[in-house]
Amino acid sequence: DMRETMDLDGDYDDDDEEEGEKTRVIRTWIRSVLGKIIHYEAEHQHLLDEVATSLQLVLPQDIVMNNVLPFLELPSCTFEVVDD
Repeated sequence: DMRETMDLDGDYDDDDEEEGEKTRVIRTWIRSVLGKIIHYEAEHQHLLDEVATSLQLVLPQDIVMNNVLPFLELPSCTFEVVDD
Protein backbone atom coordinates (compact mmCIF):
# COMPACT_ATOMS: atom_id res chain seq x y z
CA ASP A 1 0.00 0.00 0.00
CA MET A 2 1.87 3.05 -1.25
CA ARG A 3 0.30 6.25 0.00
CA GLU A 4 1.11 9.54 -1.62
CA THR A 5 0.41 12.73 0.23
CA MET A 6 0.53 16.21 -1.17
CA ASP A 7 2.59 18.78 0.69
CA LEU A 8 1.80 22.49 0.88
CA ASP A 9 3.52 23.20 -2.46
CA GLY A 10 1.30 20.68 -4.26
CA ASP A 11 4.12 18.15 -4.68
CA TYR A 12 3.61 14.51 -3.83
CA ASP A 13 5.53 13.22 -0.81
CA ASP A 14 7.66 10.17 -1.57
CA ASP A 15 8.72 9.45 2.04
CA ASP A 16 7.00 6.06 1.90
CA GLU A 17 9.11 5.12 -1.11
CA GLU A 18 12.32 6.23 0.65
CA GLU A 19 11.37 4.28 3.79
CA GLY A 20 10.75 1.19 1.68
CA GLU A 21 14.17 1.52 0.10
CA LYS A 22 15.83 2.00 3.50
CA THR A 23 14.02 -1.07 4.81
CA ARG A 24 15.21 -3.12 1.82
CA VAL A 25 18.81 -1.97 2.30
CA ILE A 26 18.74 -2.78 6.03
CA ARG A 27 17.24 -6.23 5.41
CA THR A 28 19.89 -6.94 2.78
CA TRP A 29 22.63 -5.90 5.21
CA ILE A 30 21.16 -8.05 8.01
CA ARG A 31 21.00 -11.07 5.67
CA SER A 32 24.63 -10.46 4.74
CA VAL A 33 25.70 -10.33 8.39
CA LEU A 34 23.71 -13.46 9.27
CA GLY A 35 25.22 -15.27 6.29
CA LYS A 36 28.70 -14.39 7.54
CA ILE A 37 27.84 -15.55 11.07
CA ILE A 38 26.61 -18.89 9.73
CA HIS A 39 29.77 -19.24 7.62
CA TYR A 40 32.10 -18.46 10.53
CA GLU A 41 30.20 -20.80 12.86
CA ALA A 42 30.67 -23.63 10.35
CA GLU A 43 34.36 -22.75 9.95
CA HIS A 44 34.78 -22.67 13.74
CA GLN A 45 33.14 -26.09 14.07
CA HIS A 46 35.42 -27.52 11.37
CA LEU A 47 38.52 -26.21 13.16
CA LEU A 48 37.19 -27.49 16.48
CA ASP A 49 36.77 -30.98 15.01
CA GLU A 50 40.36 -30.89 13.71
CA VAL A 51 41.72 -29.77 17.08
CA ALA A 52 39.72 -32.41 18.94
CA THR A 53 41.14 -35.12 16.68
CA SER A 54 44.70 -33.89 17.25
CA LEU A 55 44.24 -33.62 21.00
CA GLN A 56 42.80 -37.10 21.22
CA LEU A 57 46.07 -38.43 19.81
CA VAL A 58 48.03 -37.09 22.79
CA LEU A 59 45.44 -36.93 25.59
CA PRO A 60 42.87 -39.43 26.82
CA GLN A 61 39.54 -38.93 25.04
CA ASP A 62 37.58 -38.31 28.25
CA ILE A 63 39.87 -35.41 29.18
CA VAL A 64 39.46 -33.85 25.74
CA MET A 65 35.68 -34.32 25.68
CA ASN A 66 35.00 -33.25 29.26
CA ASN A 67 37.66 -30.63 30.00
CA VAL A 68 38.84 -29.09 26.74
CA LEU A 69 36.06 -29.01 24.14
CA PRO A 70 33.39 -27.41 26.34
CA PHE A 71 35.60 -24.30 26.60
CA LEU A 72 36.14 -24.11 22.85
CA GLU A 73 32.56 -24.56 21.67
CA LEU A 74 30.41 -21.59 20.75
CA PRO A 75 27.22 -20.99 22.72
CA SER A 76 24.24 -22.58 21.03
CA CYS A 77 22.42 -20.02 18.89
CA THR A 78 20.42 -20.51 15.75
CA PHE A 79 20.71 -18.07 12.90
CA GLU A 80 18.76 -18.58 9.73
CA VAL A 81 18.64 -16.48 6.60
CA VAL A 82 15.03 -16.24 5.45
CA ASP A 83 14.14 -14.84 2.03
CA ASP A 84 11.10 -12.62 1.75
